[in-house]
Amino acid sequence: MADHSRVPRTIGGIADALSGSRRAQFLAELMQAEQGPELDSVLTAWWGRAMLDTDPDRDQVHAAAKAGILPTTTMEAIRVRRRTRADQP
Repeated sequence: MADHSRVPRTIGGIADALSGSRRAQFLAELMQAEQGPELDSVLTAWWGRAMLDTDPDRDQVHAAAKAGILPTTTMEAIRVRRRTRADQP
């Protein structure tokens, strides 16, 4: 299961997890976004990128993707898994 605490879902948390040009790009997009759905969209997209950038298994995942052996799933399997989790106490 993913460790969502690795990158706080805040402007500062995301900026701290990014480096160099990626941080600059995040901040540029952030400065242009209007409050509301547009800002939420920027934060959500960049939080995902920051989580990937800080994933301790990043190199192995990248290698598996390049080799064509990265495990995949279907959207239907994800829906079933979410429904099952929602039904659990």
